[in-house]
Amino acid sequence: MAAFGVSISTLFAALIVVSALDVVASTPAAAQAFTYNPRPPKPVRPPAKNDGQMLVQATEVDYDYNNSRISAVGNVQMFYNGTSVEADRVIYDQKTKRLHAEGNIRMTDAEGKITYANILDLSDDYRDGFVDSLRVDTEDQTRMAATRADRSSGNYTVFDNGVYTACAPCKDDPKKPPLWQVKGARIIHDQTEKMLYFENAQLEFFGVPMAYLPYFSTPDPTVKRKSGFLMPGFTSYTAFGYGVEIPYYWAIAPDMDATFSPRITSKQGVLLQTEFRQRFADGSYQIRLYGIDQLDQKQFTGQPGDRQFRWGVDTKGQFALNDKWVWGWDGVLLSDYFFMSDYRLAQYKDPFGSFLSLPTEAISQLYLTGVGNRSFFDARAIYYLSYSGNQNQVPVVAPVIDYNNVINQNILGGEFSYKMNFVNLTRETAVFDPITTTANTNSLCTTTSADPMARTPSQCLLRGMPGTYTRLTAEAQWRKSYTDPFGQIWTPFASVRADAINADISNQPGVSNFLPVGDTQTVRLMPTVGFEYRYPFINVQPWGTTTVEPIAQVIIRPNEPNAGKLPNEDAQSLVFDTSNLFAVDKFSGYDRVEGGSRANVGVQATTQFDHGGAIKGMFGQSYQMFGMNSFAVADVTNTGVDSGLQNPRSDYVASLAYSPNRTYTFSVRSRMDEATWNINRFEATASANFDRWSVAVTYGDYAAQPELGYLTRREGILTSGSIKVASNWVVQGAARWDLEANKINQYALGAGYVDDCFVLAANYVTSYTYQAGSQPPVLSHAIMFQIGLRTIAQTSTTSSSAGMQ
Repeated sequence: MAAFGVSISTLFAALIVVSALDVVASTPAAAQAFTYNPRPPKPVRPPAKNDGQMLVQATEVDYDYNNSRISAVGNVQMFYNGTSVEADRVIYDQKTKRLHAEGNIRMTDAEGKITYANILDLSDDYRDGFVDSLRVDTEDQTRMAATRADRSSGNYTVFDNGVYTACAPCKDDPKKPPLWQVKGARIIHDQTEKMLYFENAQLEFFGVPMAYLPYFSTPDPTVKRKSGFLMPGFTSYTAFGYGVEIPYYWAIAPDMDATFSPRITSKQGVLLQTEFRQRFADGSYQIRLYGIDQLDQKQFTGQPGDRQFRWGVDTKGQFALNDKWVWGWDGVLLSDYFFMSDYRLAQYKDPFGSFLSLPTEAISQLYLTGVGNRSFFDARAIYYLSYSGNQNQVPVVAPVIDYNNVINQNILGGEFSYKMNFVNLTRETAVFDPITTTANTNSLCTTTSADPMARTPSQCLLRGMPGTYTRLTAEAQWRKSYTDPFGQIWTPFASVRADAINADISNQPGVSNFLPVGDTQTVRLMPTVGFEYRYPFINVQPWGTTTVEPIAQVIIRPNEPNAGKLPNEDAQSLVFDTSNLFAVDKFSGYDRVEGGSRANVGVQATTQFDHGGAIKGMFGQSYQMFGMNSFAVADVTNTGVDSGLQNPRSDYVASLAYSPNRTYTFSVRSRMDEATWNINRFEATASANFDRWSVAVTYGDYAAQPELGYLTRREGILTSGSIKVASNWVVQGAARWDLEANKINQYALGAGYVDDCFVLAANYVTSYTYQAGSQPPVLSHAIMFQIGLRTIAQTSTTSSSAGMQ
């Protein structure tokens, strides 16, 4: 089990470790929970004049023609080649081309950098000279001060007894030490390399020394990318023990870079990590490589990681063919499916990423996408890498193609559109899910069950068919909307859809109980006509406007051909609510098509308040008028069964959303039983967002749906919130409360100090992690520490362990 204790001295040790290294300020690869406060955008500076002309304004100006010297005294302002100098006295020697200024000096260069000093002596091209008692403020709001600075060769500036910080001075007491600063006996600024070198430096917080740095270097604030060592990161996990990463960033060229991040672990040796990125005028790509020769593979005995060498490749890219077409790819290849999890890589590096949802697969795909003014095209081939090890149950999709287009002219006075979908997928092994307690307890629906013939529709669902499935769908639609003299809105519509399906289903145990095995071809045709009626009533009052709109929709079409007798891969999800009450086809995908004649009725009401805020509600029901009800016909996944649409009169659906202002939002959605008014599905969400705090609460209550695999009622609350307890202190958290089990099964807590130059934060997160094989995910615990000094360094420490209860 990993230890969780990390002291603040450990964090500062990160700075001491790299005291003899170049450290590059760069954004870490891992997502962070806390970031610096946003800074105001910089105004666009006009281009500097570089005409060689000097303009001098002062109370008194003396021209010494014999010695070619200009002296200005009193409120002096001098402008030359984009640089301005303000001082009590300025002398410019035209023979030596030296500029000497004294008293209350303020020099602003063409890039916006401001230098304050008592004495300044420079050549007129600012290449050589010295400055006494200076302070420098840059455009990036970094600051430097020194007792003296000497400039030579136009490139080097040496600050004696220098101080550097990216923190703003205290408003109440500008002389008070900033939150953090780096002091150095000498600070050398090489403008050619754009580097700052610190000698005999120390890191101070509020003026108190915290770390000694014999040698320290960092890019100057103008640098966005530069080769060098990044701040180290610390990680601990049960599988590999303790790990430390010291990444090196290589800015190969303006269009490409690489990051090498070896992780030295206490149990398994060195994990090599490399990321290469390159950008072109029309796109970019990146490649990540991982590899480790494990020292103690026995740590993974009986698991996928029980091998000596483990590796992974992760890549993605996207390129534009023109202003309408792009193509790209995502790719993941691993030595074993547990590699990313065991070494906390990719999304596992950030436990926040899996707090709400745990990804089931890594996606590798190649795609081409085009977007026109009224059209869309997308084609892709997809390979899913299972994180649970059930690779033979995951389909390979090659390809899936979507195209839709809306004709840019009226046809028969209305809008005409058409769409097409083509899919071809292959799966090696069938996927079954239990829908009874007996089947679940005795594992009757697993592919390794002792009694394969127990896999029947009364015990199991066939989530995925084994074999090859190909379908081509084409649909044309027409609709026209017009308003009569009474304000009634009539919208007739018509469509015709055709599907050509080929299914080559493997005769695996139990599959024939659900579908005909072997090679099957069929053509499915679905014509549809209907109309929609709306009659909005508008009431205007001094406090706002209310619109009440009754809606009725009638759809006439034949029965669904081959209902329940074909594979269902993309239409397994169906949630009936007000969002799809008036959908012509309520199935979520193409593999099912709604048939039979139906009427949908409801009323929608909206109130817009004059002083801001709005409330919107809808209530309605759906009726099967005649023909076969598609939602009452069970298919291999029972989609539609127990959805609220399976009866001639559907369940009632209702929704209400209220937003009185930008601060508060409230919404509820519900589905009630048509006969008893019992709540079968209920969701409520509320959120509030103030300057100092925010909170969001979601409550869900879902009745048991055993025919769909949900054997028990589900009820829970998900909350999240943050509060600024002081001007720069933030506390945040989230929790998921299972009300049926009466326990909080997931939560995250975090606290941090955040301002415009410094971040110090700690987070405790519980999220789920997969186990080997078909075992359910287990709860994983992680503690993350983060420290950041703007422009200098940012690092994080993560300690986590899986399987703890």
